[in-house]
Amino acid sequence: MNTIAIAMFLAVVAISLAITRWASRRSKSRSQFYTADGTLSGFKNGAAFTGEFLSAATFLGITGIYFTSGYDGLIYSIGAAMGWPVLLFLLSDRLRVMGRYTLTDVLTYRLNDPSLRIFSAGATVIILILYMVAQLVGAGLLIEFLFGLDFMWSLFLIGLLMVTYVVFGGMVATTWVQIIKAGFLWVMGLVLAIGVLATFDFSIEKLMTAAVTKHPNGINILASSGFTSVGASMSAALTQAVGIAGLPHFIMRFFTVPNVTEARRSAAYATVFIGGFYIVMIVIGFGTIALLNGNPDYAVGPALLRNGNNMAPLYLAHALGGDILLGVCAATVFATILAVVSALTLAVSAAISHDLYGMVIRKGEQTEAEELRVSRIAAMVFGVFTILLSLVFKEQNITFLVVTSLSIAASSTFPILFLACFWRSLTAAGAFAGGTAGLICAVSGIILGPTVWVSVFGFTTPIFPYQYPTIVSLPIAIVITISVSLLYTKKPSSTPA
Repeated sequence: MNTIAIAMFLAVVAISLAITRWASRRSKSRSQFYTADGTLSGFKNGAAFTGEFLSAATFLGITGIYFTSGYDGLIYSIGAAMGWPVLLFLLSDRLRVMGRYTLTDVLTYRLNDPSLRIFSAGATVIILILYMVAQLVGAGLLIEFLFGLDFMWSLFLIGLLMVTYVVFGGMVATTWVQIIKAGFLWVMGLVLAIGVLATFDFSIEKLMTAAVTKHPNGINILASSGFTSVGASMSAALTQAVGIAGLPHFIMRFFTVPNVTEARRSAAYATVFIGGFYIVMIVIGFGTIALLNGNPDYAVGPALLRNGNNMAPLYLAHALGGDILLGVCAATVFATILAVVSALTLAVSAAISHDLYGMVIRKGEQTEAEELRVSRIAAMVFGVFTILLSLVFKEQNITFLVVTSLSIAASSTFPILFLACFWRSLTAAGAFAGGTAGLICAVSGIILGPTVWVSVFGFTTPIFPYQYPTIVSLPIAIVITISVSLLYTKKPSSTPA
């Protein structure tokens, strides 16, 4: 048991709980709880955006992909950064104008129809379940690694903390935990990258030569191995390019700033911060190959680490700086996970309490106190459910799980969101039909594809060939949305949510 790492871990928990206590006094109203009353500056919100996006999937999962396959890690990094220009140049202005609390508010700004609210809230829950599972798997593995606790008990510990932050702190606590965590993660990334470069005399050539020499695939790590067909590559790229713009917890961030200008600035700051971090990740990723492969302290086989390849950055920290740097790295990763799972839980609880309970069941007649009570109950239920589901996906690379959730977002919420912003002929019937079709196709493709059909169910060959079905499900969603909207042109009365 690493006492230094545990001490750092407990310090992170103490700081985050202090922030939550402070924020609880500022989360009394619905607006404060969901959107921090729209008072954040573009810089603060951009930093919080960065904290939400640079999750455990980024630091643990993508580094694990680098260690396993080399170049594929770079593909996932570039793909992940592709979504931000979509948010920045296409959607940020309109989202801030059309939204109030949630993604559903944006979708129903022009089309105030109960069916659309039901679809949007349901899609939000499904998308964020997978996103949450990825974070919880990373958290469970980390606590299991540090404390020697069983994976199941590790999950319950992180779940308890997660629900505490959301139930008592709301968006204010979530935002400040995100901002602080983003700073920690950037510093940690720079320390690891500089440590790797220093080991190889600050020579990229020496680093890459050592990585090629140490990896069992040799020079092949400089080419893609995970995307074996043009279709698979295109589907993965499409998933990451537009999936981010359909993530409900990212959409909520645009409502935490006071105006359109600050919304645009927050997306611009996030693009710079996130893109820069992925450049640093290249050095870290290939550094894990060069320094960990073949090292009996960490590796248990060719391109295989003890406790799984998701642990690559933690082992790299230990290889570079011993227990002290490992402790700092572990605490940083844990802060990363806490911040992201809090944001996800908040988005789901808002979808259930505001969109379903408040606007569909109570038809806007609920009191703020009543809605907040339902929101907190929803947060607790969501936490328990995703913890149980995480036990099934323990062995999966967490980046794969996150991109799977992006595929669902790219196929269901994104096309409807995009058309709601830019196509005046969109109808509620078309949006519901197209969004539901995209959702069903994406979920079916994932279940029948390699991620679930092979890795979880244990079958030899997947029924659907691609890991991410976006290349099929997104066009289906768009075609059905447009077709039904043109065929069924009657629009319900329109009132902002």
